[in-house]
Amino acid sequence: MPPSVVLVTGVSRFLGGHLAARLAANPDIDRVLGVDTVPPPRDLLRRMGRAEFVRADIRNPLISKVISTASVDTVVHASLAANPGSSGGRVAMKEMNVIGTMQLLAACQKAPSVRRMVLKSTTAVYGSSSRDPALFTETMTPKDLPPGGYAKDAVEIEGYLRGFARRRPDVSVTTLRFANFIGPRIETVFTRYFALPVVPIVLGYDARVQLLHEEDGLAVLEKAASEDVPGVFNVAADGVLMLSQAIRRAGRMPLPVPSPAVGPVSRLFRSARLVDFSPEQMRLLNFGRVVDNGRLRRQFGFTPRWTTVQAFDDYVRGRALRPVVDPERFAAVERGVLAAARTLR
Repeated sequence: MPPSVVLVTGVSRFLGGHLAARLAANPDIDRVLGVDTVPPPRDLLRRMGRAEFVRADIRNPLISKVISTASVDTVVHASLAANPGSSGGRVAMKEMNVIGTMQLLAACQKAPSVRRMVLKSTTAVYGSSSRDPALFTETMTPKDLPPGGYAKDAVEIEGYLRGFARRRPDVSVTTLRFANFIGPRIETVFTRYFALPVVPIVLGYDARVQLLHEEDGLAVLEKAASEDVPGVFNVAADGVLMLSQAIRRAGRMPLPVPSPAVGPVSRLFRSARLVDFSPEQMRLLNFGRVVDNGRLRRQFGFTPRWTTVQAFDDYVRGRALRPVVDPERFAAVERGVLAAARTLR
């Protein structure tokens, strides 16, 4: 049964704004409210159509009044921020992520109209380490708990959501753990990272990269908001790319950096406003992370349209990334190096 009144947080960003636009295009939904501290860009606001933008801070208890006055029955919490640089620093990011979610859940708990809660979480809750399994399922816990940043925020937020579900068993709760997004329109750390002409990598490591196309991410959020599909779900595309393969497919040049120099290099890139690497993202580039999406297919009823490779290639085409080095020349040099290495055996 479709919802009557949907509230979406984080509508000034790509996922929240485009989700609100999709829900507003559904004639079975009576009303869509988009909440954020800043208004969406003009083009995104136009796309949102009949969705109503409400300028509000979810850290403020007044969010409770918004929910109760509009008789909201479905809440999609899509405002979790992963980038301290664009959030005003780590302290501000944690406040918005953790304190904001606590206030939002408190407001939902007091509102009898709320019947469905959807959380946009992340596969970063599994962490990244050398002791990780080949595939993480939803029932697994990380080998090393995330020590800080966005990953730690997400772990705390999921804990608060489980508490909310115990206090409000009448509310259908869906937790979506998304892999790293990629695509021609969305802006993430990964889309900026692979657009660098020279891409820094950790010397001696070649991580497995699992991605999710932006359109698949929107489709999953729309389904979760429109249908009753409670549970915890890994949301990721099929297949993986090695980090070295992804760099080559983007036509970039890898820059191997020794482990002790990773910190200074990441700070250099951050100060130059090229890419804002967080510690958990650096660990991901070291060890990678791959999750099982079987439950997404079987219980949630969604099969990703793009594989990891297809999603990455669509990003490269959509951004019109031109090779820094001619691929054929690069392959010829690589073959020459391999041939020389074989003669030295």
